[in-house]
Amino acid sequence: MSQQIKNRRLESLDILRGADLFFLLFFQPVFMSFARTLDEPTLAPLVNQFTHVHWEGFAFWDLIMPLFMFMAGVSMPFSLAKFTENGNKQKAWMRVLKRVLLLWILGAVVQGNLLSLDSNHIYIYSNTLQAIAAGYLITAFFYLCFKYKGVIIGMVTMFVVYLLPMTLFGDYTPDGNFAEYVDSTLLGRFRDATYFKDGEWIHAAHYHYTWIWSSLNFAVTVMLGFVTGDILKRYSNDVKKIVKLLAIIGTSLLIAGLLISPYVPIIKTIWSSSMTLFTGGICILLTLLFYYIIDYKGWGKALEWLKIYGTNSIAAYVIGEVVNFRCIAHSLTHGLQQFLGDYYNVWLTFANFLILFLLLRAMYKLKIFIKV
Repeated sequence: MSQQIKNRRLESLDILRGADLFFLLFFQPVFMSFARTLDEPTLAPLVNQFTHVHWEGFAFWDLIMPLFMFMAGVSMPFSLAKFTENGNKQKAWMRVLKRVLLLWILGAVVQGNLLSLDSNHIYIYSNTLQAIAAGYLITAFFYLCFKYKGVIIGMVTMFVVYLLPMTLFGDYTPDGNFAEYVDSTLLGRFRDATYFKDGEWIHAAHYHYTWIWSSLNFAVTVMLGFVTGDILKRYSNDVKKIVKLLAIIGTSLLIAGLLISPYVPIIKTIWSSSMTLFTGGICILLTLLFYYIIDYKGWGKALEWLKIYGTNSIAAYVIGEVVNFRCIAHSLTHGLQQFLGDYYNVWLTFANFLILFLLLRAMYKLKIFIKV
């Protein structure tokens, strides 16, 4: 079994990535649409798990973005290996820079209002894909310049550099944290949720996501994924070693995140240090679980359909966030509105993401995989 694992693509990585995208691009929007229409108080605990925590705390939905970023790091030792093993760093850098540029542009398309073609509403840094790009670039720099040990040193350095001013120069309130100060100072009117009114630029009071300073911990998340991917690759013929290392590292990070959380709260909005450790631990343990069940035990047949999302993750994310298929569903099924009443909107949400799934399924069957 170990030799078979060594010689084939790790399906667990595609399936775990696919599960992440499935929750993002099917389950959550459909479930939330249904729950809002049903308006049943007993569903509140479950609804809360599929809603971002406003500030301090953690819900299941707060794991989706870290896992997406983490999985980008897991793939790096595999995707860059053909360049580094041949000593062709120039091609490796070309691949890295191309990917960073494309991710940044796609992030601007998804959430930066790039398609509005209006400079008053274009935001420079505001999306998950751009966060991945930042973390990917920093990770690649340490790996290509200093090899594996450089990634470890870089990860610790990024973690400490982020944490020190956050602790020394501010607090962990929405308006008083150092990351908020950096974003508001450097991004200015190009910050998300900033708009022009009555001759002045106004930043929406509700928006407290930070990106520039948080990029340091974005990098830590991607680097944790890189380390995990390296362990899977390095010890591909030793399953026990993989299980032992990932179990120890994942559990240690999770506990560490919880231990420091009374002093450094778990806050996804600013990607706090405790949140980075806590979610990093969960991501590693999930990777271990999926690896053990799918690649080692071979029990993943029922989950293989998730590869439809996982093997085209960037395309799935961008299409799902940018293209609205509801108009197609409404054009073909508007007669159902008289029977479904308030639940017609739930049907349109379901149909929207069903069409996306069928499109991705067709791409998968035709072996069309869009790589960035």
